[in-house]
Amino acid sequence: MSPVLLFILGVVFVAIGIAVSIALHEVGHLVPAKLFKVRVTKYMIGFGPTLWSKRRGETEYGVKAIPLGGYVSMIGMYPPNKGDGTVRASSTGMFQSLASDARSLAHEEIGPGDENRVFYRLPVWKKIIVMLGGPAMNLLIGVALTAVLLMGFGVAEQTTTLADVSKCQVKAGETVDPDSAGCKPTPAAAAGLKPNDVITSFDGKAVTSWDELTGWIRASADREVSITVERDGATVTTAVTPVLSARPVIGDDGRQAQGADGKLQYQDVGFLGVGAQTTLVPQPASSVLPMAGENIKQVAGVVLNLPARVAGVAKAAFSEEPRDPNGPISVVGVGRVAGEVAAMEQVPLQSRLGALVGLLAGLNFALAVFNLIPLLPLDGGHVAGALYEGARRRIAKLLGRPDPGAFDIAKLLPVTYVVAVLLMGMGALLIYADIVKPVNLFG
Repeated sequence: MSPVLLFILGVVFVAIGIAVSIALHEVGHLVPAKLFKVRVTKYMIGFGPTLWSKRRGETEYGVKAIPLGGYVSMIGMYPPNKGDGTVRASSTGMFQSLASDARSLAHEEIGPGDENRVFYRLPVWKKIIVMLGGPAMNLLIGVALTAVLLMGFGVAEQTTTLADVSKCQVKAGETVDPDSAGCKPTPAAAAGLKPNDVITSFDGKAVTSWDELTGWIRASADREVSITVERDGATVTTAVTPVLSARPVIGDDGRQAQGADGKLQYQDVGFLGVGAQTTLVPQPASSVLPMAGENIKQVAGVVLNLPARVAGVAKAAFSEEPRDPNGPISVVGVGRVAGEVAAMEQVPLQSRLGALVGLLAGLNFALAVFNLIPLLPLDGGHVAGALYEGARRRIAKLLGRPDPGAFDIAKLLPVTYVVAVLLMGMGALLIYADIVKPVNLFG
């Protein structure tokens, strides 16, 4: 299969995954709303002109032309206008709530028997459940996909089988022709080690893992030690002398660490000149939640520092500076990464599929965390409004004052406009940056 076709398939895979994630996010709002007897008039995936819809009962389900989200319309999300008693139509959709307000505060008729089926009449705890249903669904999807990734595909782990044996000793950034007189053999090449050798012992100690072996090699600089390998069913023992060499310092993120001055860090350790083969090892169920928690922590870190991260993206997009691989990206960037992963023919198919599943898991965690930001028009903004309403009612009760009633979150629409404009601007910037200065995750 051609790399171009693989790239397209990767993009399509993630696009479908994002669409399903958005649809299920809105289901997370829809189900509790219906359980609490709120009349839901629309469940839509996308925005703009309707491509297809079908009415079931009192709800119209459909797909719209612009696949940039979705929404669930509920009657009476805002309390009645004090002037005329009408109820504003609204929805859980970020842009749909703005569109409803922009259409001259369009009103939706409340039918007979709907007086107690409006959203604003729900108790605070029910409002919170409805609005948290979407992010909760994304969290569940993220955890489920993490389980598939860890327990189904497994995690790449280095084995004690050699993938390659370097012929020449070279300094960082240098290249040497293996057939030239300037090629000084590595200790592994000088000892006759070969790819596919399985190292069973080092310096008289049984080897059980690659990390363990690496530690012993690094600590054995300039000292001759014995090494035993299994080769084509036979046991071969020879002697090697690791040389003291400057090797990259690898950080917790798997990348070469940088110092405070931005320079790549190295340390002098024993060097043999071998690389390990990797294999996917399924993980136990107990590893799923810790991995999901770590992903959520990383996403939360990006969200908490979003203004600075976006400023960094802007600086990189309009200068020669590289993009931060851990910074935010747009759907364009996500699609590009998915396509590149799918097109890496040198990587086993199982590993590529696992990487795409992991990418979708991360996207769902990002959707969940981002939607919890306590600003309208995000779900977290509605939750914050409900919490304020609850606190206001509790304080009024403690002070013996009349119930102030439901909080009119429509009063915050000016803030909603500002936040929406900022979000759209951020989205446009990220798309531009992902086109002119894409994130390099593989270099």
